[in-house]
Amino acid sequence: MSDPRRRVALMPVTATQADLEIYRRELTGYCYRMLGSAFEADDAVQETMLRAWKNADSFEGRSSLRSWLYKIATNVCLDALRGEKRRALPMDLGPSSPPLESLLRPWPAEDVWVTPIPEVTVMPEHGDPAEIAALRDSVRLAFVTALQHLPARQRAALILCEVLKLPATEAAQVLDSSVASVNSALQRARATLAELPDHQRPSEVEPENAELLERYVDAFQRYDMKALLALIHEDAVMTMPPFELWLQGNIDITAWMVQPTASTCAGSVLVPVRANGVQAFGQYKPDRAGGYQPWGLQVHEATDGKFSRFTWFLDTGALFPLFGLPPHLDEKP
Repeated sequence: MSDPRRRVALMPVTATQADLEIYRRELTGYCYRMLGSAFEADDAVQETMLRAWKNADSFEGRSSLRSWLYKIATNVCLDALRGEKRRALPMDLGPSSPPLESLLRPWPAEDVWVTPIPEVTVMPEHGDPAEIAALRDSVRLAFVTALQHLPARQRAALILCEVLKLPATEAAQVLDSSVASVNSALQRARATLAELPDHQRPSEVEPENAELLERYVDAFQRYDMKALLALIHEDAVMTMPPFELWLQGNIDITAWMVQPTASTCAGSVLVPVRANGVQAFGQYKPDRAGGYQPWGLQVHEATDGKFSRFTWFLDTGALFPLFGLPPHLDEKP
């Protein structure tokens, strides 16, 4: 069967709304990598589609429809990033802390954090397994957060050339730039990422480890710190946006989990979802009124058979509906 994207790309004159919708998922992934926010990415894609639809009659086929859309999406993202602070995770903003609940305080700004994104909004329904694995790797939290260290145009050049595999000539057209400028931006972007500290630099991840995930769910739901300790790398990091505190080391992470507030998570249940290319979990802790109430969205990463990054997103009011998670559980699923 021929690729529908190629059929659309060769259309010579105009583009219909259905033609544009074919690209929504990959545009959402692009805007998410650029902006670091699922909600801002959705807004950017909506604006891209609106601008494309309004100007559909002006699409004359001198470039592919895909490149034309990426050019619009890039301009939308560059406009959104103009003058804005970059999004981040707590380890990008200060040193790690000891596992003391007295240090727990929210960051003053509400819109500073990288947010997770449902996999279904950015992954193709079908495709080559190797390509899908690479795309999953490119929306991991560690990679998306590292991208936020780059100036906007360098970020765009890196995503276009190294994630989306556009030739430098096509990326230059998307960026209204020259091939030499694109290659220069790529070199500077790579150098910046290579200079990031270890705890900010994305590491190579292994294929999803079903046994490790099963052991984690069992240990966490039993709240067995000894079992959890064995599943976490010695230098692993843990963050809990919107709190600025972050921890490093499996000893500190498990010590934190038995602090007074954190220990109320004992007896929690985990509901699986897909986020940022990995198996994630909606965590519900026991509700005094009965059942289980939302506590956080867990998006973790593993390397070499153990967990290397723990991220709990605690804005359940915004994130649980985004991931289709219920507002309350009456009983264990």
